[in-house]
Amino acid sequence: MKVTEAEDPNQDSQAPTRPRVSPSPRLPVSESPRPRVSPSPLLPVSSPGQNSVPGLCLASTLKYGKADALNHKIGGKWVNFSAETFVERVRHVALGLAALGIKQGDRVALLSENRPEWSITDLAILSLGAVNVPIYTTQAIDQIRYILTDSGARAIFISSRRLYKHARPALERLGFLENLIFFDAEGSQGVERGMTLEALEENGSNQARRTPMAFAEYLSAVRPQDLATIIYTSGTTGEPKGVMLTHNNFISNMLAITDGLPISSTDVALSVLPLSHIFERTGFYVFCYNGMSVYYAASFDQVGENLREVRPTVMTAVPRLFEKVYHRIVKKGLSEKGWKRKVFLRALTVGQLYAELQDKHQRVPRSLALQQKIASRLVFSKWREGVGGRLRYFVSGGAPLSPTLSYSFLAAGIPVLQGYGATETCIVSANRPENNQVGSVGLPFAGIELTIAEDGEILIRGPNVMQGYYGQPEATAAVMKDGWFASGDVGHLDDVGRLHITDRKKDLFKLSNGKYIAPQLIESLLKQSEFVSQVVVVGVGRKQPAALIVPEWEALKQELAGQGEDFPQDRKELSQFPAAIKMVQRDAAALTGELADYERIRRIVLLAEDFTIDNGELTPTLKVKRRVIDEKFGDLIEQLYS
Repeated sequence: MKVTEAEDPNQDSQAPTRPRVSPSPRLPVSESPRPRVSPSPLLPVSSPGQNSVPGLCLASTLKYGKADALNHKIGGKWVNFSAETFVERVRHVALGLAALGIKQGDRVALLSENRPEWSITDLAILSLGAVNVPIYTTQAIDQIRYILTDSGARAIFISSRRLYKHARPALERLGFLENLIFFDAEGSQGVERGMTLEALEENGSNQARRTPMAFAEYLSAVRPQDLATIIYTSGTTGEPKGVMLTHNNFISNMLAITDGLPISSTDVALSVLPLSHIFERTGFYVFCYNGMSVYYAASFDQVGENLREVRPTVMTAVPRLFEKVYHRIVKKGLSEKGWKRKVFLRALTVGQLYAELQDKHQRVPRSLALQQKIASRLVFSKWREGVGGRLRYFVSGGAPLSPTLSYSFLAAGIPVLQGYGATETCIVSANRPENNQVGSVGLPFAGIELTIAEDGEILIRGPNVMQGYYGQPEATAAVMKDGWFASGDVGHLDDVGRLHITDRKKDLFKLSNGKYIAPQLIESLLKQSEFVSQVVVVGVGRKQPAALIVPEWEALKQELAGQGEDFPQDRKELSQFPAAIKMVQRDAAALTGELADYERIRRIVLLAEDFTIDNGELTPTLKVKRRVIDEKFGDLIEQLYS
């Protein structure tokens, strides 16, 4: 394995029986090592490579031949993998797996943070016609065990010793799990059935020398209709369901997105979201297919630093990233004194008004346009520098982004294109840079149909829609009707066909007056407050909704100190401190002031502890388990209304 320092980017139980796809003929792979010979062919010679995800991605990677195809940080320095190294490593991992007996239709699990090895391993698994079963690093032990057992995974890739220690209780006594393959060399030490990725690749390299055309033959035999992955939904209720997606599900999505968004080989992407999630994984395939350079952020906490270093031009993200960036900017602006503070506040007001008028295609007064130019030069230029200075657009998904934040970023010259999708459908729609409308998730991509059921539920049909839930025909039949997938989301289409999301159908709740509340919309507004870190809107059967809020502690303390309050330092005591509650309550009332009277938040409670995955309050994709919240905080909610 060869890597180089990167150039500056600025330049014992048994698995249940499950349906399997029909096997394709495979070449036998010898396990006997051979002496090193000259490099063998990497891809099929006679195939255009259009039949599979790895066929498309690897052919494009070699076509563009980037020196920095994949990049990550080691020891504080960016290290790159050239296009040829990337493809060669995929080949060696695939042949190493074949030597272990992995064949078409076999399931292989993947438990790792974002790093180049995730993508290399993913494409290697798919190159054999095997099935990738990704697992979130934050997944609970019982769910890891369930996923491995339900899928019948024959092998699992694990990034590190730390993750192995977390998952070990789930891995014990699984007789069908034959191999544990570690990205980090020290991970496999003393682990039964353990081996390193390096050893696997070395074995694969030996196989490549012995049978030079083996990888090309495996890859050529993968068909569009073959199963590519089983992604287990995080599930806000019950056990997770395994979503079956074929190569064609991904390929159709890759081609449609490429056709719909301005993407080119000169673009640079920063990968932040978990690759276990359908949004980021599909995004990576699109980046790869278009010959882009991909940089992997080591963690969410380092995104700010990575943005300035990598200077990406395109990036996928979730609203939480924008909320954090926005709060950080506002906090810094408000900390200024005198005229600088006044300039910042004026720029924010001018920018949001200017962006809103433009978004709604209304006339922008000449005086406002002039003020916007001044604000852009004095204030918003620093925002653009903060995200690297050359970002063309973000694509945001996973949850609603409040209009205020959208307008702020638009005013700063940083377009945020909201999109929509689901594990079962890949990426369905997104706004386009030339046709971006705040509040919508845009037009569907080519080949994807949308319609709205009588009860407002969004129905989706197209080549992107899943084959069903793995081994669960009844659950599949419940959501699939005549090729239409019932999304569980409620929304509407406007007069030009753009999709607008209201909320999750199961999250909507009724007040005592019979009115329905869409909690996600209200929560997105409340998250605009610099004092709000997490929030859940409650109030089933009540007269008015209320909010359970985990504060941004430092911002709250700073404001209290500025007001001369003698406040407690202990979080539990501070969460009950009247001045703190009043401060957050005032923000909540102001931020929801333009909603209908019955939707406004007038009652809040501050919580001393975060909502977490470990406590069962959040899914691995950070969605709120509302039933758990209602049960766990039932007494507190009762007190809130009494």
